[in-house]
Amino acid sequence: MTTSTSSHKIQLDQMDPHALKAWIKAQALALGFADCVIAQPDAQAELPRIQEYLDRGYHGDMIFLAENLEKRANPALLVPGTKSIICVRMNYLVETPKPRYVPYEPNAAIIARYARGRDYHKVMRGRLKTLAIQIKAKVGEFESRPFADSAPIFEKSLAESAGMGWTGKHTLLIHKKSGSFFVLGELFTSLDLPFDSPTTAHCGSCTACIDICPTKAIVEPYMLDARKCIAYLTIEYQGIIPIELRRGIGNRVFGCDDCQLICPWNGFAQKATIDDFNPRYDLDTVSLLDLWQWDEVTFLARTEGSPLRRTGYQSFMRNVAIGLGNAPYSAQILEQLKLKREAQSQLVQVHIDWAIQEQNMKQ
Repeated sequence: MTTSTSSHKIQLDQMDPHALKAWIKAQALALGFADCVIAQPDAQAELPRIQEYLDRGYHGDMIFLAENLEKRANPALLVPGTKSIICVRMNYLVETPKPRYVPYEPNAAIIARYARGRDYHKVMRGRLKTLAIQIKAKVGEFESRPFADSAPIFEKSLAESAGMGWTGKHTLLIHKKSGSFFVLGELFTSLDLPFDSPTTAHCGSCTACIDICPTKAIVEPYMLDARKCIAYLTIEYQGIIPIELRRGIGNRVFGCDDCQLICPWNGFAQKATIDDFNPRYDLDTVSLLDLWQWDEVTFLARTEGSPLRRTGYQSFMRNVAIGLGNAPYSAQILEQLKLKREAQSQLVQVHIDWAIQEQNMKQ
């Protein structure tokens, strides 16, 4: 770790660690984070669960989840000298949804709410760097490194261990007063800070998320088969989507919020405090046919600095084709599917042919 100067060392040693922790949390909230907790750099307890998940093959093509398990379990192996981890979360809802309700909008192109604005990863890391600078100005030099879904880290496990919430049956983190519509970030530090304690779980006997899942991806409480999950299929997966899952995908072209929308705890969901999550290019109201007109140049232009880039143009059009197949019968949809077929890749054509067949069946 970086050696502190003697004057800074005295300053840090003389500071009450609990007072410093409270001050850090206040700075984090002032920077726009919705919450801040201090976690112990130890996620060993997560290993049995992830190993069972991997053994079942539920990770699909996400082979990175099986890599660096030692570093995931012991953050000090990822960043040597780490003594405490500052965990933060950022709300991303622009509008509070109607409680326990999944809207039916068959001709709309549904994009997960976190992905409708700017890519949050840069925003999160930037503000964590600012937090580190503020702490250094107060206590002197220390080692730190910010992360936002960008390294082998059990993010949710660390945040949960420090009381940011509990893991719901849909496997997402839930906060009692804020629901689950938030993203996580971490600042690994060499500071000796008091750790926060875990909270209690409050899902009880509720199975709303399990029941609502369109593809039955939540195979049992707290266990998700990514190979059936719409978020995985429409974002991470690059291949031909199994026929038996296409109708369940409906009109969701990038991710899925259904298990969160139906969760009673999201009746307490808080709205975003930064503009970066505001929808761009009307991605909160865009139709399937609107997106179907995008060529690759348009896709690249309108997804610059956006999470949508992750899926790539071909997979994105594959998803839109499935949405058009699932839409109510429309002569215009049928015409547009046929019109653009030859210009698309073989991957997309497979799904166009299915969509045409589905539309024809509804005539």
